[in-house]
Amino acid sequence: MKRYKVTVNGKTYEVEVEEIGGGIRATAVTPVAELAPAAPPAPAPAPAAPQTADTGDGEIIRAPLPGVITEYKVKAGERVKRGQVLLLLEAMKMQNEIMAPRDALVKSIDNNQGANVNTGDRLLTLE
Repeated sequence: MKRYKVTVNGKTYEVEVEEIGGGIRATAVTPVAELAPAAPPAPAPAPAAPQTADTGDGEIIRAPLPGVITEYKVKAGERVKRGQVLLLLEAMKMQNEIMAPRDALVKSIDNNQGANVNTGDRLLTLE
C-alpha cells in the first residue's frame, strides 16, 4: 500500500493506493486539512500602460498592446489632464483606455480611428 498527497482544484487529499494483480486501485481518499500553506493566488495583471518616448518634437504615446483604435477621445490642439482618457484601444474583445501620462497639449493624432496597431505603434503625440 502506498500513500500519496494529491491536490485537485486547490484542495489537498491523502490517497492510499494498493497494487492488485499488476493494476493499481485507489482504496481510500481522505481530505487533508492544512497540509501546507497554499500558495497565494497570482496577482491580477496590471492594466496596460501606454509606452511613451520623449523626442525633441514631443512625447509619443505608443500602443501598449496590439489592437484596433475604436475611438479617439481628444483632438489635435486640445489640452488634456493627467489620467484623462485619450483613446480607446480594443484588444482581445476588451476596450482599453489609453490615458494621458501628464498634463499636456495634444500635438498630433498619429493614426486613424479603426486602424489596426501593433505594440509600439504611434497613437498620438503630446507637447
